[in-house]
Amino acid sequence: MKIRTGFLSSDLSILEWYLEQGVTELLEDAPVDRFAAVSASASVPVVALKSAPPINIISEMPLGTNDAKIEALKLAQSAHSLTELEAAIRDFDGLAIRKTATNLVFSDGNPKAKVMVIGEAPGGDEDIQGKPFVGVSGQLLDRMFAAIGLSRQSDDPDTSLYISNILNWRPPGNRTPSPAEVEISLAFIERHIALIQPKILVFMGGVSAKALLDTVEGITKLRGKWANYRPLTEVGGAEIPVMPTFHPSFLLRTPIQKKQAWNDMLLLKKRLSD
Repeated sequence: MKIRTGFLSSDLSILEWYLEQGVTELLEDAPVDRFAAVSASASVPVVALKSAPPINIISEMPLGTNDAKIEALKLAQSAHSLTELEAAIRDFDGLAIRKTATNLVFSDGNPKAKVMVIGEAPGGDEDIQGKPFVGVSGQLLDRMFAAIGLSRQSDDPDTSLYISNILNWRPPGNRTPSPAEVEISLAFIERHIALIQPKILVFMGGVSAKALLDTVEGITKLRGKWANYRPLTEVGGAEIPVMPTFHPSFLLRTPIQKKQAWNDMLLLKKRLSD
């Protein structure tokens, strides 16, 4: 029998081409509808996933904050002198910033002064020297009050100042005090006020004004208007008139507001002379 080599050669070439393309099956026992297979796989029911419970994004106070507030209040209430209060703050371990600060920054000025100034927290210079408002901001503060006849160096209660901060330890990097840090420190500064018994308070900056006046309003709205301080914690103390004003560091960054701060100083001067 004669073999048709032309057809055989052509068939082998086709098979070789199939192999190169990865085709390994040419025939099935039964016809297969590939489009039907795709359609079937697409119609496989999707299993519904159970939705996760909603995440509560409301921030909570750090663990231990409530205990720290209770302990701070207890220590503040037991302090019957400035010396005892300073010792209580120094030994209190409820604030993490105590471990990163260099020095406790308690106060400066005349404890018998009629005017008590309260800022926010110590900065780098204050942390090194252990006194409030001794850096560039402190120099501006001294000039502001000197312009109305008040000085931290004065021995006369009528012309002197007594200065402190809400926080007595410097926050790392001079950052703004956190709400938890302010809440924990509130009993200490309120006891500080009660022991000094000033006739007038000056809150410098939004942190001290908002915390001690228990308000959400910013310093821009609070400044230039007399307010009344009432103790928020159970440390005792009387109601005292307050003049909120801009913090010196803010005035250094925003000199255009110095005129408003000067108006606040004039209101303070008038109140002292009445």
